Amino acid sequence: MHAPGKPLRLYVASSNPGKLREYRALAEPAGESVDLVFIPILDSAAVFEEIWPTIAENAAGKALHFSRLAEGIVIADDSGLVVPALGGAPGVLSARYAGPEASDTDRLQKVLGEMRGKKGEDRRARFVCVVAVAESGKMRGLFSASVEGILLEEPRGHDGFGYDPIFFFPALGKTYAEISREEKNLQSHRGKAFHKALDFLLAAQSR
Repeated sequence: MHAPGKPLRLYVASSNPGKLREYRALAEPAGESVDLVFIPILDSAAVFEEIWPTIAENAAGKALHFSRLAEGIVIADDSGLVVPALGGAPGVLSARYAGPEASDTDRLQKVLGEMRGKKGEDRRARFVCVVAVAESGKMRGLFSASVEGILLEEPRGHDGFGYDPIFFFPALGKTYAEISREEKNLQSHRGKAFHKALDFLLAAQSR
């Protein structure tokens, strides 16, 4: 349990430095009241296999798994691109849609190929993220958010990753790969889900 009066320390269930930087950027508005760090024993811990059928189950499973190995609050997330015209694909398989060794470009091109010939409403898509918070092997909360967009017929922009270059965000008139990191943090599915989790934890801390 978090000690009142101290910065809220969150252990990030990831070994990706980019993910940690993103979380820290998302937490910046909270100032010094939040401290995000890697789980110390993550490299030597048993791997959590993301084999569950939903994004929420993968996020929750990851958070629970690593919360049994870290003394403190663990935060984990899973996300995916959902395309109704493709039956919800790539969905939970977004990170491995073109195979386990495929690149971001491979996955993007596979989706573009499957979308070929589709027009109008059939090109609608949404990004979904679920952030899970666990402590000592028990769930403290699941927080989800989604962002609606349109899949373009070819990539645009050089920032971002994954499916960002083809995900057009109408509110800004740009793809996710064309907006700044600050804009994406404010508008993205992961940013919105993370802020729901952070608001919940900071409120609990103040009680």
